[in-house]
Amino acid sequence: MWVRLDNLKELAAEVGKKHLALGVFDGVHVGHQAVVGRAVRSAREEGGRAYVVTFAPHPIRVIAPERAPSSLLATLEEKEEILSGLGVDGVVVIRFDEEFARMGAEEFVRELCEGGGVASVAVGVDWRFGRGRMGDLVFLRRMGEEMGFRLDAVEPVMWEGDRISSTRIRQAIGDGNFEAVGKMLGRVYEVSGEVVEGRKLGRELGFPTANLRTGELQLPPDGVWVVETREGWRGVANLGVRPTVGGGERLLEVHLFDFDGYLYGKRLHVRFLKFLRGEMKFAGVDELRRQIGEDVRVGRRVIELHG
Repeated sequence: MWVRLDNLKELAAEVGKKHLALGVFDGVHVGHQAVVGRAVRSAREEGGRAYVVTFAPHPIRVIAPERAPSSLLATLEEKEEILSGLGVDGVVVIRFDEEFARMGAEEFVRELCEGGGVASVAVGVDWRFGRGRMGDLVFLRRMGEEMGFRLDAVEPVMWEGDRISSTRIRQAIGDGNFEAVGKMLGRVYEVSGEVVEGRKLGRELGFPTANLRTGELQLPPDGVWVVETREGWRGVANLGVRPTVGGGERLLEVHLFDFDGYLYGKRLHVRFLKFLRGEMKFAGVDELRRQIGEDVRVGRRVIELHG
């Protein structure tokens, strides 16, 4: 049974043999999946349960906010969903704040093992932790000998001659290169957001849209995209600030083909299939309406041709 735990004391209360995967796992890309998979495989082969121990917010946002990435590859809820699909039995989400940042590496490992039962710990070979980043593989291996767990150090996963990283994936999304994104993530990238009320201009133009605020998630280039949703609809979406009608905050507006229903307050998960054009400023709403009609026609044709 899947469990969500909020601190190491709750992990200590879990009974039985424990196999842990430690890391931030922003986006849970293919390299992260290799670390998580090692813990899952150990649990299946040796008995016990596999847990991911991760942190929120991203530690660098507390330790060095000036170097922190401005965008995320998944919300915390999405990260938990992805992890549960990898066969993990539970996730421990530790709140990373200034107090936790002051914890030494040894104190962290001892708290990790409190309650007993930790049989193995899987990490990436370059993972560092603890105050001043003093914890590394040598330290973990020594602590494992003392505390009775095996250290499984997982090498980075490579793609096209370089290691897969969250930074590479964010760059690929920003470039609109979703083929590369899919290879490095091991899944189709999607952004999610709650459908909020807008100015209803799309409805007035004959093309009603679901307006999504996507928070801190990494987005592709502004413009018009052919999209599909995890919920089963397809359509075209405009990402940008809507310069023809006065501009505003950056927003994802999705026109769903052949849909007539109520979506306000619901969450949509949007996948970007094909880029059609950049965002443009038109002479007026009539010209905008004609262009949206053309975008819809082309979007339908793209879906007919490519499924």
